[in-house]
This record gives sequence, C-alpha cells and structure tokens, in this order.
Amino acid sequence: MLYLSTQGGHESDIVGALMQGLSPDGGLYVPEELPSIDSRQLNSETIPSFAADLLSPFFENSSLSPVLGEICRDALNFPIPLRSLETKNGNLAVLEVFHGPTAAFKDVGARFLAACMEKILPEFSISDARPVTILVATSGDTGGAVASAFHRRTGVRVGVLFPKDQVSPRQKHQLTCWDGNIRSFEVDGSFDDCQALVKAAFTNPELNRVHRFSAANSINIGRLLPQAVYHGIASLQYWRTHGSRPNFIVPTGNLGNAMACIWAKGMGMPIGDIVLATNSNRTITDFLATGHYETRPSIRTLASAMDVGAPSNMERLRHLFPDFGSLRTAVECYPVHDQAIRSQIAKDYSRFGRLWCPHTATGFWVYDNLPESRRLDKAWIVVATAHPAKFNNIVQGIVNLQEIEIPPSLASLLELPVQFESLGTELGAFGEALARWDN
Repeated sequence: MLYLSTQGGHESDIVGALMQGLSPDGGLYVPEELPSIDSRQLNSETIPSFAADLLSPFFENSSLSPVLGEICRDALNFPIPLRSLETKNGNLAVLEVFHGPTAAFKDVGARFLAACMEKILPEFSISDARPVTILVATSGDTGGAVASAFHRRTGVRVGVLFPKDQVSPRQKHQLTCWDGNIRSFEVDGSFDDCQALVKAAFTNPELNRVHRFSAANSINIGRLLPQAVYHGIASLQYWRTHGSRPNFIVPTGNLGNAMACIWAKGMGMPIGDIVLATNSNRTITDFLATGHYETRPSIRTLASAMDVGAPSNMERLRHLFPDFGSLRTAVECYPVHDQAIRSQIAKDYSRFGRLWCPHTATGFWVYDNLPESRRLDKAWIVVATAHPAKFNNIVQGIVNLQEIEIPPSLASLLELPVQFESLGTELGAFGEALARWDN
C-alpha cells in the first residue's frame, strides 16, 4: 500500500512513513485508500490478534508484515475493557482506554510505534548511523506515553516538548521523570507553540543535515493505525453480542483519536454515528458548523490535553472528505465548557459511582445533551481517555475525596526524580538545545 502526503507532493511505503513521521513536503501521510475489511472474518478474542488482522493490509509486502503479530503482542499487552453502565433509559457503555503504563489512551499508539521502530531501525542504520531523534509536542498525555514506550530503546532518543503551566502536576511529573535517551523541554507558550516548534524543526534544512528526525505525535501514521483497533474491537464485540451498530462519542483535541475512529468505520467496522466532544477550544466545532476553517490561539481549560487551537489531523480529515457536505454527514462535534465538565464529573460520580478525567467528562456531557429520542433509540459508547488519578488536583475537589487510588504503573513513575530544560518558542534556541544533546 502507498501512503500519500496530504500536501500532495510526496508518497512513501509504510516503513518510510513511520520513520519520517511527517512528509518532506510538510504534509501528513494517509493511506492511498482505506482497505475494505469483512468484519465477520476478524478474530476478536484478544486485542493483539484482532489488531494483527485489522492492520495487516496496511503492512502488506513490507518488512514489518511478517512480524506484525509479534509487534501487536508486544505493544497491546494490557486490557481495554468495554463496560456497560446502568441507566434508567437508553443503552450506554464506556470504553476504558487508560489501562496502559502511563494511564492514558496514548499508550496504545506510542507502544505500537516504538515496537515497529525497534524492528525497522537495524535496516535503516546500515546507511545512516545517526540516532533517530523523535520530537513530540504534548498537551499532557502524549509525551509521557511516548517517553515510556521508547525509554532505553537503542538507536532512538526522544525530545518531549510541553507547555509551561498548562499540564496537571502529575502529567508534568510523568513528562519529566525520564533519563537516558529521553529529554524534556518546558516551552514558555501553548501546545500549539510546541507543535509549531516540532514542525519547524522537521522542515528546517540545517537541522535536518545534523539530525535524523522522526515524529511520535498523532501526525505519525504509526500512532493512528493502532488507535483504530480499540474502536474496531469494541464495535465488533458489541455488534456480535447485540446485533446492532453502536455509536461512538470521542473526546478529541488534535483529532487523532477521532480520525482513528473514522478510519475504523471506513474500513468496515460496525460503527454507527461518530460524535466528537471538545472543550472550549472551538476550532473543530466552528469548522463543522460553518465550513470555514480558522486556527486560533488555544484556550486553557480543565481538559488540558485537548487544549488545541490548530489540530494537525484536520489535514487528514479534510483529505478524506474533500466535500464539506460529506464531512458534515460523517461526523459532528460539540464543545463542553469547564463548568459543564465539573458538573458532569460530580453527576456521574453520583449516578454511576465512577470517576472521570476531565476529558472523559466531555464525552458524557455530550451524551446527556443529545436529543432524548436519539439517546434512547441507539446504543452509545463513550471513550474514556485517561485515568482520573492523573487529574487528582481537579477531580478530588469536585467530588470531595481525599485521594483517588493511583494505578500501580503511574504510582511508580511518580516516585522518580524529575529533570527538564526551559525553552522559549524560537527555533534557534531549540536547535541549540538539540546541539547540546549531541555534545
């Protein structure tokens, strides 16, 4: 299968797309066409076996094809449960995608990408002995997941860029507790500034002469493909049990999680409606309402990992649906403000006995505010993106708890010492920081 740049100026095979991350013309790689998959033939007994079946067309005739099953077993070795919720009316479930090492859904894509790169690097290092330098901009969870996935893997190093004072304390600890081949940079700006620095480095000829860059944000197709797995397997399990297609509500900021769900449906998974939940950053919502796309400075919210004013995966969404009418039919989006997030966390702790992170709460607010007939007539799955313990500074006060139980993997990270370097938003200073890494 060929992978094309959304900018139209480059194409690659899957190995090249994974290693480059961003196309040389500045575009994002997308499959030449989505494969059509007969969901009846997929093995849904385990997540790794389902993932290998679903993703095999994307890796066909590549050097990764023979080891795809091994990659999936290595990367997806934690549960992703679909749990029903008791409601007076309607059919509601939550898909928990936060049981990986860093307690967020980003573990799925990061671990898969790391496992792929570990297989690819030996053949790539024959002609170029430089280490691969992965740059990752994060609004909270991505950086920790990527750092965890690549920590101490040979031949690769990771630079994590995160916005100053715009992540939770536990997120910051998780972003900065690494040593060895991981460096963390606190940027005096927004997530969009971090993302702009990464893209500028990728397209800067001088820096590219010195460094061998790759990406692990959702701009890298190796991050998005495995995220289609949990949307796909949840829909298939529901369909095989109940005989109907569930609808999905997906919290999103940079549109990666949303694109994975859209791709899963496009491949033939039994997914009904796809509804997106955002926070007060309205770039996606306003575009879908008006057809006019305009990026804007990001706004700080309780759902900090979704504080994105220039979602990079918008390029993939518009490439898949160049006709705006078709796009509006395929997906819809609703913004959720901070007070609504607070209210939803309290409400669902009372009615379900469950705690949500602020991002997951946006999804449940959207569900509760759909027209009643729509909620009652259809089955809904809300994607829970992170463990609430990562946002204890927010959630505990809302529900009046002294402490939220911390997952063991997260607790072990919080015991490690932290280290990071402060940066402005200028590419020159970032280039100097990378040069110091070489020395």
